Order: sequence, then structure tokens, then C-alpha cells
Amino acid sequence: MHFVHLGIQTEFSITESIVRIPELVKAAADDNMPALAITDLSNLHAAVKFYGKCLGKGIKPILGSILRLNDAEHRITLLSMTNKGWRNLTELVSEGYISGQQLDIPCVKKELILEQHQDLILLLGMHSDVGKMLCTSNPQKAEPLLEEWVEKFGNRVYFALTRTNHPGEEDFIHEAVKLAKKYNIGVVAHNDVHFIKSEDYEAHEARVCIADGYVLGDSRRPKNYTPEQYFKTSEQMIELFSDIPSAIENTYYIAQRCNATLRLGFNDLPDYPIPEGHTIGTYFAHLCKEGLEERLNFLYPIEKRDDDWAEIRKPYDERLAFEIKIILDMGFPGYFLIVMDFIQWSKGNGVPVGPGRGSGAGSLVAYSLKITDLDPLRYDLLFERFLNPERVSMPDFDVDFCIAGRDRVIDYVARTYGREAVSQIATFGTMAAKGAIRDVARVLGKSYGLADRISKMIPTKPLGLSLEESIEAEPQLKDIVTNPSNPDNDDASEIWEMALKLEGITRNTGKHAGGVVIAPTKLTDYSAVMCDADGTSRVAQFDKDDVEAAGLVKFDFLGLRNLTVIEDAIKHINAREDVTEPVNISYIPLDDKPAYEIFAKANTTAVFQFESVGMKKMLKEARPSKFEEIIAFVSLYRPGPMDLIPDFIFRMHGGEFEYLHPLLEKVLEPTYGIMVYQEQVMQAAQFCAGYSLGGADLLRRAMGKKKPEEMVKQRQIFIKGAAEKDIDEATANHIFDYMEKFAGYGFNKSHAAAYALVAYQTAWLKAHYPAEFMSAVLTSEMQNTDSIVFLIDDCRINKLEVLPPSINMSIYQFHASSPSTIVYGLGAIKGVGEAAMQSVIDSRIQDGPYKDLFDFCHRIDLKKINKRTLEALIRSGALDCLGIERSSLMAQLPEAVQAAEQARSNRETGIMDLFGEVEDVQRKPAKPVKPWSDEVRLKGEKDTLGLYLTGHPIDVYKVELKSFVSNKINELTPTRRGVTTVFAGLVVDIANFPNRMMVTLDDGTARIEISANHERFQRFKDVIVNEKVVVIEGEIYEREGFDRPMGRLTKAFNLNEIRQKRANSIQIKLAPEHFSKTLNKDLQEMLLPYCNVDMHTHIPVQLKLDFEYATTELHLGINWKVAPLDELLSKLRDYFGADALHIEYQVKSKAAKAVSYEAAQPVQVAPPPEGMSMDDAMDQFQAQAEQYS
Repeated sequence: MHFVHLGIQTEFSITESIVRIPELVKAAADDNMPALAITDLSNLHAAVKFYGKCLGKGIKPILGSILRLNDAEHRITLLSMTNKGWRNLTELVSEGYISGQQLDIPCVKKELILEQHQDLILLLGMHSDVGKMLCTSNPQKAEPLLEEWVEKFGNRVYFALTRTNHPGEEDFIHEAVKLAKKYNIGVVAHNDVHFIKSEDYEAHEARVCIADGYVLGDSRRPKNYTPEQYFKTSEQMIELFSDIPSAIENTYYIAQRCNATLRLGFNDLPDYPIPEGHTIGTYFAHLCKEGLEERLNFLYPIEKRDDDWAEIRKPYDERLAFEIKIILDMGFPGYFLIVMDFIQWSKGNGVPVGPGRGSGAGSLVAYSLKITDLDPLRYDLLFERFLNPERVSMPDFDVDFCIAGRDRVIDYVARTYGREAVSQIATFGTMAAKGAIRDVARVLGKSYGLADRISKMIPTKPLGLSLEESIEAEPQLKDIVTNPSNPDNDDASEIWEMALKLEGITRNTGKHAGGVVIAPTKLTDYSAVMCDADGTSRVAQFDKDDVEAAGLVKFDFLGLRNLTVIEDAIKHINAREDVTEPVNISYIPLDDKPAYEIFAKANTTAVFQFESVGMKKMLKEARPSKFEEIIAFVSLYRPGPMDLIPDFIFRMHGGEFEYLHPLLEKVLEPTYGIMVYQEQVMQAAQFCAGYSLGGADLLRRAMGKKKPEEMVKQRQIFIKGAAEKDIDEATANHIFDYMEKFAGYGFNKSHAAAYALVAYQTAWLKAHYPAEFMSAVLTSEMQNTDSIVFLIDDCRINKLEVLPPSINMSIYQFHASSPSTIVYGLGAIKGVGEAAMQSVIDSRIQDGPYKDLFDFCHRIDLKKINKRTLEALIRSGALDCLGIERSSLMAQLPEAVQAAEQARSNRETGIMDLFGEVEDVQRKPAKPVKPWSDEVRLKGEKDTLGLYLTGHPIDVYKVELKSFVSNKINELTPTRRGVTTVFAGLVVDIANFPNRMMVTLDDGTARIEISANHERFQRFKDVIVNEKVVVIEGEIYEREGFDRPMGRLTKAFNLNEIRQKRANSIQIKLAPEHFSKTLNKDLQEMLLPYCNVDMHTHIPVQLKLDFEYATTELHLGINWKVAPLDELLSKLRDYFGADALHIEYQVKSKAAKAVSYEAAQPVQVAPPPEGMSMDDAMDQFQAQAEQYS
């Protein structure tokens, strides 16, 4: 007696199972099961993977799915018997998403299933509509429900019986068997499998809890599964249903009835409309020739052609004919025409397209059809690298679109080929190592701190280490998990064991970033689809490998932010009054000196592909001056070839070198004898051993895969071919070894050339139109504050002024107001919405600039702009253009809003004045309000803009810091090991890594990262606090690949500590405006709270008075000594002004003290006023000074 499992949910049921397909198929093969069915909930994600694995083990695959009926409560199982049944199942599963979603749960109407019942087997279990009714007190009501199914499905209806220790199962079996006899339908043994082994039950429950947000120990959580729902062997199932043997026999009988097959490994292209009188082949050739003519007219204008034109043209015609023949022979002209169609639509409808990506740029046909924008003959790009006539595989164009327009292109494709034929591709997120640890710890009820510690012990480099690899790589991790004497071992090992079972399990579905498939007919003929509840945004349920295996052709529509930046910059450049000839980025010269100057000076912030610190360091040494060198550096700056960069630069600047053989000179001359590109490996095989380029591509692939037996075979072919070119065996072996080394990490030149072109375009824009280019870059990064800070620094380096946001100047994006000025975009202010800011801009365009706060509040729509938004605008400086201090604006705001609301209310209710007009807003004169201190103003900017725009918090301490800090951060240079230096800055970031802490300081001139081990950081954690100024003593060292030095923490101090140790006195310089009747009282109130502060050193306060005729110092009495704390100094600065306050510090050497002591300098004192005796002057001075004693 054979048993076949007909109810198995895999991990692709997302939250309901932890069955992995390879383990499932292995378990079935170990038990010699003849067939196996998967029935994932509402999806067919796993069909192709399951089908392939089963056939590989000689097991018959049965494809099915569990569907929720339209009340979302009942479930049925459908199995496909034939290919027609498989298509029906695909359409029913898809329909659940397209038209049946209830609160994002796909459900299918019973009527629809009854309509599309052909060649499907129906299993009704306890959770079906019939099953639920059988378990009620009126089981007879199940009969009409069953009759509906039987009427359509006939002998394809079965009851699925389970014995998994769920309550009510035996009652259901009793009633179902009775009903089955009455209606002459079969029963099948079922186990509703959700995990492979019985001991995996706990891990499965944890998986369910992770998805549902419960903790395993929570007694109130729903328990829908039992430990019995594992993959039982045939023997166990036969024993379990020994009283109903037909239930076992029927599983085998159903397996015999199910014979659906998947047609895999072929390609079905959609039809491209062909004009009358043409076949697809002749039309394709006609378009290619027409396109080449157009390209050549641009590359070689007719008026500039000489007598050698025929010779120049010949290679183009030969290459085009060669490519057309191969494309037609391989049957791919339709693919090229479809790609041509949507790319040309994009270019004609304002969606920028990249010059190429991947190996497609090596095709002259692609260049002629305007799919790519790089002449492949000019840069030695090979067609065979893209489409190899000796290895038939689908061509694959990856196309870069401007991010903002990509969805428009996808929509065009859907409109053109039919929305039912076009979709994006599913991706599956998995539970990674760190995530598995955290999730498991949560559901096990373990402490967050422990989970955080363990997850941080998992190394981040190399990326993507599994848990098993991590425990070998990290001794601390191994200790906590395996060492019983470690106090955390019990909890840690429990988390670890569970995480091992769940690591890598599918946790969610997503959408491929750029993959789009176009089917020749309905998409559901090939794959089920998912979509949004309204039926839009369709996504094929197979991943990218499976859609291609199922016969669908994939197109990659990728979004490239830099194309958006280029388009935005060009639009603003061409709008300038002084630009008479519109700039077309496709036609800029590739030999522009200022553009190469950008590369040579490493001024490449925001230049595509060349932004990293390591790239900049390389550029400073290399100083590239031609396009081929830019292509080479795009290829070389990667792990592996990076080691060749010093040698490449040496040769590039005239260093001597030799070719391994003269035949290699033509191949390697552009890269100074170094093999940089995969194409050079292919050409070396062609020139040195007589390979065809198709054969050379196969050799390159074989070298990349490093299969020893294949390499021995290829080496012999190479040596034999080389001998025919008069190359001796030793040299041939040497060349082959050299090629083998580079084939592993050589770069695709077609891809490098296309990306080098985008890099050059961005550098050209930065060189010629820096304000427009940088404003476009800033706009593209508007929501990324860290990038904005970095880019604004670069603007300042390039002598571009960045003006604060302004309601009278700014638009939503950043924009260039002049060739050297950028105005901050209103959209970059935190806490303001796009609609709100757009209404501000629209009103300004319509009715002119805003005059004052009342006018602003009166004209804007207060329903769109709330009080918090208005406050954000004031704090960011966007209302500074009204000519009033921010503090006054904030004070006026409630009154202005109230007046505006009153005016609007008047308008709406129609209250008119005597002249029939709505009353003007009543403006009251503004009350004088003290301006905000620098600290308050700058904090407002940081909160709303993410950076300090009009100053820096450290500015207020600059004079004081000069007393003990000799260097600004941008002046720091590496010190010898053990030698420390002192520097200061504002703490802008504190990052916690497993083995160290990283602190970032900023002093307005530059930033520096300081590393410290955890123990040392703990000693200073109360000093090193975010947004506080800190003084650091530490070593400065250089780090490989970084252009700025780093620091290593020795000690850290806050300013209060330093003042405690080294401040001598606080000096206040009194100016005439400070003299008032309340000065004495105000000063007392400020100083008194700081006169007797426990555990603090107290220092004297001195007042400096400066009259025209006399200068003196008043030393306040001993009782007025104060603790020099930040709070006190802030109050004094607010009252007297930052410039009036000076802190005198101890100077270590007497010589320095003499030089720095102002009293040591002779001072010219003005004589007393005419007619005043010295006695009178002294009496007057005494009277004025008494108020301070």
C-alpha cells in the first residue's frame, strides 16, 4: 500500500510553515514516496522550485494550493490534474488577489471555482464550508453545500481526513465518512504538514509568533497547530488510518490522476507589430541600417568626411551585418524591437535613459536602434560578450531610467502589451542571521539586552555570514553559546538553537527593484500574479529565475538617481537667460579639459561612481586626462583588481613595461599592458590562439568558474592554437595563466564604458554649471540629512554660497539663483509637507512676495499649514526675509494666525465693512522681543534642516578654546604612536560596534571619527554626549582608504572640567549700552546661584570699564567668586553679548604669561575732559564704580 502526502505547506506560505523544499523532497525520497504535493496558502510561489527538485529525485510532483473562500473563513484544497487544470488553478489563485482581497487577504468566490473546475481535484477538510457545517449541531445542513461541489466536480471531490490531535477531528471523520458513502465520494488521509520533524514544532510555533507579534509563553495566543503536523512516513500514516484503508489508497489513486507538467527552459516573446510588406526579420534589418546611418551622420558629419570615408565606414557595415545575422539566426529580433520601442518612447516623453548597462553596450545593433548611446567600435566593445552565437541564451538588456520616470515607462509597456500580460517580479525576503537572533529572543521572552549583544557579535564583514559561519569567526560568540560556565549560556544557547532552525526561512514577499516580464498572452498562462487590492501593480508570483524558467522574458527597468540629477540640472541650465544654445548632454565633447580637471583634482563629490574617499585618493595620484582612463578606473576600483592600481598609474605616467607577447600589444595598449576587462581576455584568446570570439567567451566563462578538468582541456586547445601563431609552449602557458588570473575578476568593459560616460557627464556639469548641478544633487538627496550636510560642505569648497530657505525666494527644490548661489529648498525643511509648501509658492507667484508675518498668514491656507509647520518655517530661517528677528516672529505668530483665521471667517460668513469689502487684517505694532541666543537659533536650524546653516554651536567657544586647543580639526595631522594631541568639537554621532565605539566630532571646519574600546568609552560616557562640545586628548592616525585622519581616544573632558582646573577669572567688558539702573540687581541675580556650588572650584569675576578718558578693572569681592559653569556663562553671554565675555586661563610658562597678559602692554589712555581736575575725575569714577561693589 502506497501513501502520498497531498497537503503540505512550504515556507512560501510565508507565516504558516517552516518546510524548506530541499528538505521536504529529501524526506520523501528517503521514504520512497512515489509522488508529493505542495499546497501553499493562496499562492504558487514554490511551483517551479518544487517541480525541479522532485524530478531530480525521481518523485512525481503534484501542484496544488489552498484557497480561502470569499468569506475568508473557509478553506479548500485544489490539485491540478492536467496542464489545463494547472492554468485554471493559476487563474483562480490570481483572481484571489485581483478581485477578492478582504483586508489584504486574497479570497476566491465559490462561484468562480465552480465555473473553472475543469481538471482540478477538490479536497474538503475540516476547515472547508462543508467541513465546518459537519462539525455543528446540524450536520445535515452540509449536504446542500456538498451537492454544489459534487455537481461540478463529480468524482473529483474528496474529503480530507486528519488525525493531528485537533479538537473535533474524530467527529468530523465520523460525519464525513457517512456523507462520503451517501454521495459515493472518496476520503483521503491528510496530515496538513507544516514542518518536517516532530521536534521542529517549537520552531514552527516561534515562526508563527514572530509573524503575529506574540510571545511563546503567552497563554492567550491562538494555538492553531499541533506537534503532530510533521512530515510523517508512509508507515506512520498507514498505521494512523488502519481503520480506513481506503483513505490511504485514495492518496495513491489521486497521485496517479494528477499529471500536470511545467514546460520549462524555453522563451516566449510577445509579438511586435510589423508594418505590411515586411517580415519581422526584414523590418528589423531595415531599422538597424536606418539607425546606423543616423548615428554615422552624427559621429562623422557629411561635410567633414574625407577620401578615407569608405575605409572608416566599412567596419561598421561589416559588424552590423554580422550582428543582424546572429540575432536573426537565434530568433531574437522581437526582443530588440520591444526594448527599442520602450526606450525610444522614454526618450521622446521626457524620461531620461542611461547610455547602457551591462554587456548590451557592446552591440552595434543596440547602438543603431538607440537602445544604447556608446559607439562599440570606438571603444572596442564586443558583441559576443553580450550574445554568444556558440552558446544560445536569451539576450538581457538592463536599462537605467531616471527614478522619477521609471514607473511611467512600465505603465507605457502595460498599456502597449496589455495590463494582463505585463507584471513585475516577486522577491522573497528571508530571515537573516542577526534578525533571526532578535526575533527568536523576543518570542522566547529573553532579555532584549542579551539578544542585542549576541546579534552584535555576528560579524558584519564579510557580509552575509550565516550563524554557523559566524560562530567559527567570532570567539566571543562561541563562548556565550557553547561555554556552560558563561553566565548567559543557558539563554544564549536556547536562542541559538532555535535561530539555527529559522535562519534563512522566507519571511515576506516583495517586488523586484526593476524586473518586468511581458507575456505573449495572459500572464496567468505562465505564472500566478499578486497585486494591490484594486488590481493594479501586478507582480508575477515566481522570482526572477523561475519566471525565466517558465518561459517569460524578463526586462530590467532599473532606476538610476544620477539620470534624474542630470535631467534636472540640464532643465535649469537651459532655462538660464545667458544660455543661448541649449545644452544636450548626449552631445557634449569627451575631451573637455575642465571636466578632466574635476577628476584630476579629485573634486568628485556627487560625480557618479567616483564619490568614495578611496576613489578620490586614487584620482589624486592618477590625474586621468582621457575617457579610456575613466573607463579603466571604473573597472579597477573593486576588490581584487584594486591591487593593480599603483602599477596602472605608474605605467600611465610613463613607467616602462613589456607585453608578454607582441600579439598582445593591440589588445592591452589602452590599459598599459594590464588586463583590466573580460573583453581583453577574449581578444587575447582570439589573437594569440585563433579562438573565435564566441569560443573565447566560453573560455572566459570556464576560467571564471575555475573547473579543473575544463581548464586542462581549454589549456591544451589554447597551446595548440598558439603554436599555429608561432608562440612557444612556455610563453603560451604563461599567457594562459595570466588570462586565467584576470578572467576571475576582470570587469565587463561595455558596462564600465557606459557608466564611465554617466560619470563624465556629471563631472562635465560640475565643471561648467556647478550651481545648477549641485542644486539638482541636493534636491535628489532632499530627504537624506546626512548627505545634505556633506554636499553643502562640498558647495562651500567649490565657492558656491548656499542661502537659507526663504518664503520669498525658495521653491520646493533646491535651485540656483545665480551661477554661484544655491537657494535652499522649502521641501528640505523637516516637518513641512509638499502640498503645504506648494501652496506657499503658488500664492507668492500669484500675488507677489510676502510683506510681513500677518500678510503671510493671511494669504496661505491655514487648513494645509498648521501651527507646527509655521514654527518650523520660522526656526529654519525661512521667514528671515521679512526683516524681523526669529524671536519676534515667534512671539507675533499666535496673533497673526488668529487675525488670519478671523479674516477668513469674515470672508466665509460675508461680513462686510461699510464699503462692501472684507476688513483688512489688523496689524498691531510688534512688541520688542530679545533676539534668540546663538545656541537657540542654531538648535532651531538643526531641528528643522538637520544641519547648522548660519553658524556652528562651537563658534561661541572658539575664543575660549584657543587657550588650550592649538589645532582645528581640519589642521590635524597624524602623530607618532603614543604621542597625543588635544582638539575639540561638537559630538554629532556616537556609534556602537561589537568591538569598539566610534564618536564623530565636528568643529565647523571638518569632521573626525574617534575610536575607543568599550571600557575606555565607559569612563568618559558622561562627557561624550550627543550635541555637546567635548575636548579630546588622543592619538591621530591615518587609515587606509580614507583621506581624513582618525583619532584614538585617550582622555575626554567637557569645558566645565577644564575651567575647574585651569580658568583664572571671568572677565566682562562693559559697554555704554550695559549701564542701566537694573545692572547691579541683574548681575547679582545671575551670579548668586553659582557662588556656593558644592564640589566646584570658584573663580573671581572682573568687570572691565572703558571710558574715553580712563580704563579700569573692578574685581568683585571674594564672596562673589563663582563656579564657571556653562549655564552661568550662557546667561552672561545673553545679557552682555558674546564678545563682552572672556575667560582668562592659566598659562604654563612665565614667558607665555608675559606675552599673553594684556596689562604688560603699554596702553594709551585719553586725558580727562577739559576743565575737569584729576580730583573731580576720581570722584566721578568712584560714584559710578560704587554700584558694583
